[in-house]
Amino acid sequence: MRMVVTGGAGFIGSHVVEALLERGDEVHVVDTLVSGKRENVPVEATLHELDIRDEALVALVAELGAEGIVHLAAQADVRVSVARPQLDAEVNVLGTLRVLEAAQGVGAKIVFASTGGAIYGECDAPATEESPRRPLAPYGTSKLCGEEYLATYNRLYGSTHAALRFANVYGPRQNPHGEAGVVAIFFGLLAEGKQCKVFGTGGQQRDYVYVGDVARATLAAFGLDGGVLNIGTGRATSDLELYRACCAAAGVEAEPLFAPARLGDLQRSVLDITLAGELLGWAPERSLEQGLADTWASFAP
Repeated sequence: MRMVVTGGAGFIGSHVVEALLERGDEVHVVDTLVSGKRENVPVEATLHELDIRDEALVALVAELGAEGIVHLAAQADVRVSVARPQLDAEVNVLGTLRVLEAAQGVGAKIVFASTGGAIYGECDAPATEESPRRPLAPYGTSKLCGEEYLATYNRLYGSTHAALRFANVYGPRQNPHGEAGVVAIFFGLLAEGKQCKVFGTGGQQRDYVYVGDVARATLAAFGLDGGVLNIGTGRATSDLELYRACCAAAGVEAEPLFAPARLGDLQRSVLDITLAGELLGWAPERSLEQGLADTWASFAP
């Protein structure tokens, strides 16, 4: 297939690009390189430096005759979404509409990268796709809005765009700065011999899924007839457990610095992935221990 990957120079996007190339697809990356890196784009893929909000995206997708679009480009920093909600909406809502417009012009199918934790909010039990949606920041709201636009276009035009709600994704090439996940932050500090912070008691729990497993799910989702699926592990790991596991992967013995709990931090966010197993035949392959070992290998000095 001839594929376009928005945000393909970023962390998750670069792994998706590699998986598409390995499958034998022709891959075109659309990225501003504001947070993505040119070196993340394999030489076999074609990079187009372009903002998804730009009208030129529609012309590019039409010129390429794209058959599929993986839409990963986003304003992904929760803190930025709180401080600058208009920017968050411009990128995540209006940008997604531009991608939909481009796809509609050539009949391309979209797989949209959404978010689990930021949409469901606090989870007493693993959240299913039908669980209440209670975003605590504009980021979650803008992603949910993107999902609803996809569903509207599916009803209006008979398209089959699909959305994947990712858990906390980690793995090689994740930037330990900016909107980084905690795994990248821990490994970045451990690689520099610095002390890591654990906020509150360290009892907050998250669902950590390896980026390679996420890439496999993304490719498989092109077989979906629309809809929304959770992509995670269904396993809860506390911040303190994660820190200990990162230290074990790095071969380091060090105590964390306990810092005051942060206002607004979720206490528990875990996804139920039953539906992904039923509809995609997908399940995560990397255990947390294996995934952390692979990730540390990319951080190790």
